[in-house]
Amino acid sequence: MHDQDPHPAPTFEVALLAAPKAVPELRRVLRGRPDVQLCVSELLSNVIRHLGEGTPVTVRLTRAGDGRTRVAVTDPDPRAWPVLRNAGSGDETGRGLALVDAVSLRWGVEQGADSKTVWCEVGEG
Repeated sequence: MHDQDPHPAPTFEVALLAAPKAVPELRRVLRGRPDVQLCVSELLSNVIRHLGEGTPVTVRLTRAGDGRTRVAVTDPDPRAWPVLRNAGSGDETGRGLALVDAVSLRWGVEQGADSKTVWCEVGEG
């Protein structure tokens, strides 16, 4: 038993298969927080784009202190790390992490033995 859990209990958590239809469904559930909606949409879309539709993921929101919300998406591939790119005006993809970077206070990746979690923290919306 631990005195203090370094990872507070989630305020929202759902396990699902990454699919394009899940993006608007999660946006509906998270309405009222456009920054959180955008981060969840982009992180989930990255999983679909780079690991494939049907990849099992966990989407988790937790309070990070100082009014911040931590958005985390965990997938089963510890090797495929996201890369922040500068998309050109004619590029159709490559803006997801740039958007997350723009609306979040900070973001990063935590690697596990058989998974990775891409996370970001946003301020009060």
